[in-house]
Amino acid sequence: MVPQSRPLVPTVLLTRPEAQGARFAAALAEALGPVRLVTSPLMVPAFLVPAIPLRPDALIFTSETGVEGYRRLAAPELSDVRRAWCVGNRTARAAEAAGLAAHSAEGDAERLIAAILAADEPGPLLHLRGAESRGEVAPRLAAAGLTAAEAVVYDQRPQPLSSEARALLTDGAPVIAPLFSPRTARLLAQELARIGGTGPLWVAAMSPAVAEAAAALPVARLSVAARPDAEALLQAVKALLDAEADA
Repeated sequence: MVPQSRPLVPTVLLTRPEAQGARFAAALAEALGPVRLVTSPLMVPAFLVPAIPLRPDALIFTSETGVEGYRRLAAPELSDVRRAWCVGNRTARAAEAAGLAAHSAEGDAERLIAAILAADEPGPLLHLRGAESRGEVAPRLAAAGLTAAEAVVYDQRPQPLSSEARALLTDGAPVIAPLFSPRTARLLAQELARIGGTGPLWVAAMSPAVAEAAAALPVARLSVAARPDAEALLQAVKALLDAEADA
């Protein structure tokens, strides 16, 4: 019997929360063609009802999930808000769909803070964020003299890998793992330790911080996105495949 050869293109494992993961999966399929995709979110959002510390003139969002958290709130302190500052274009589109006039910083937290400060935003400002958030947006704006506060409207709760993902990661074949956050990298490392997975992983990291967190993973190849957005991460995945084609 002739042994079956392994696929020329490694399977792609998507560990994003479901809604964003589905969109990235569609973009991957369009860009790469017939590639096997295994989706197994490592986090699921739990929406919270926090106390609102002030009555804002504008909101700040650093994720689409934060916008969804806002949509689920019925806080009277937010009833008159009409504007939002958003970290990127997708988050801005989500805010616009929620009825807000949105400004996109087209980047990361650093560019968002810089854009708000450059605009002489009067405030008060309220950052609706997740339980784990990078950038210290509201504290840094407050330190710069603006009236700014924050409220946690969701928490990304860990969940285990699916049976399909566990089988994939214990097969011994290379797996492409696009990683969007340091926390996702840490959770994947914990899951691999739990199931005895050894990779090898071809990691496409959203940022240098994600790449640093991925050091705990069995990384055989690493590509870091040029910008912290989904399009750049897709290019990082393609760079991994191009390197394989050139090998």
